[in-house]
Amino acid sequence: MNHPAHHGPTVAPERRHPDSTGAAPVGIVIATRNRRASLAVTVRNLLALPERPDVLVVDNASTDDTRAMLARDFPQVRVLPLPYNRGALARTHGVRALDTPYVAFSDDDSWWAPGALGAAARHFDDHPRLGLLSARTLVGPGDAADPLNDLLADSPLGTATDLPGTQVLGFLGCAAVARRTAYLDAGGYHPLLFFGGEETLLAYDLAARGWGVTHCPDVIAHHHPHPRPRTGRPAVVRRNALLTAWLRRPLPHALARTRALAADARRDPHARHALRETLTRLPAALRARRPLPPHVERAARLLDGADGPDGPDGPGGAVS
Repeated sequence: MNHPAHHGPTVAPERRHPDSTGAAPVGIVIATRNRRASLAVTVRNLLALPERPDVLVVDNASTDDTRAMLARDFPQVRVLPLPYNRGALARTHGVRALDTPYVAFSDDDSWWAPGALGAAARHFDDHPRLGLLSARTLVGPGDAADPLNDLLADSPLGTATDLPGTQVLGFLGCAAVARRTAYLDAGGYHPLLFFGGEETLLAYDLAARGWGVTHCPDVIAHHHPHPRPRTGRPAVVRRNALLTAWLRRPLPHALARTRALAADARRDPHARHALRETLTRLPAALRARRPLPPHVERAARLLDGADGPDGPDGPGGAVS
């Protein structure tokens, strides 16, 4: 399905190719906190890439010896220490600190396949409206395909003539590459969400500004998450899905999502926690409310239908 093209933002063209010093057009931002062992594996893999990208680690106020380890073992890596934990906003600090036209995001348990960043740069070079691309993610030492790959590839938004891949309104934060000007134009990650399904809101805001968001399976990321379950994650993801609805979606949609969560809260402790945290943040969400333009709202509704009546609660908000 071809999604109707719309007017893209007007921005100055980026420096798209290596400069006279041979600098790569894609830099990498890693947000980390107290994960020195897995961070070391990530950094080692990124420094071995043939594209030789600049790597910037944004440290979310780690209390272990993350910074000492980086200074000792990886002196060529830039480190941006934050005075307190900023959650996903750490990525925005990193984007601002880099001057590369394109920025790839890694977590402290993910890295890029050799050649992936070169493929991403070519997509951005060839498609000026492309704001962010979602990569194909391979999980663990066996390189198992993340289930999100097929969900994104099968997005009902289809293709657009001026974009690569398949149009989406969601992605996995540790497997995405952004045009720096587009990311900053959209405002980056929203401070109200902190972490957990925060990607959907950024995808909405990019699309609202006229930027394309697509899934490009020829760009490959590796993700090696810790096997220990993150017990608080379901509540945080549901909270952020509802806050995203209040921030950007029509009031009837936000009210319906709130009623559904309240009904679940009667029997589900995760839902109760999510509802409490949403209500605490709701005044701030209402102050920052900015409904989507009609063409993006139509795309979001189409994805609501694809994901079921309650919408997505998976990584990156699935595709909506």
